[in-house]
Amino acid sequence: MHAAAEERQEYLIAVNVTWLRQAYWLLDRISDATYTASPGGLAPHKAGGHLRHILEFYECFLAGLAKGRIDYDARKRDVSVETSRAAAQARIHSLIHRLSSEPALRVDSLVSVHIEDSAGSRISEPFLVSSVGRELQVLSSHSIHHFALIAMTLRALGVPVDPDFGMAPSTLRYRASQAEAEAA
Repeated sequence: MHAAAEERQEYLIAVNVTWLRQAYWLLDRISDATYTASPGGLAPHKAGGHLRHILEFYECFLAGLAKGRIDYDARKRDVSVETSRAAAQARIHSLIHRLSSEPALRVDSLVSVHIEDSAGSRISEPFLVSSVGRELQVLSSHSIHHFALIAMTLRALGVPVDPDFGMAPSTLRYRASQAEAEAA
């Protein structure tokens, strides 16, 4: 693999590990009651439900990597991760270790990805061609999207959340450049 390709893979791994560390850090700052609460008018949204969903996408990705066939619909929907910060933190710790040490992630090989919710369709072969790198990018975007929902849920519960949590890096860069331009 070329140096540029290796650099891209390492970058994508590092970004995903960063998101998982942010989730771990957030869990240190809230209670189990907050983690499982659904604010009025936003039911059934709960921080725990969104974080479980994120973590299970990572697990499906890693499980499918060995077979070259990823199915994000095959989530276990483990309620313990949704209701216990300790269980979620243990899962995050495991995922960080796996992302950091899995040799198959260092190569941007082709993988097949199951079309979401295609079970009720008449599609004879419900898989799309993707790559390890593309799926790492998908996981990153998916995590940020759900982080935004977690942030809104927590704020609706009156919990202060870092204003940058759940914001896409490109949005943060854009805002910084606008602030710099206004200051100049």
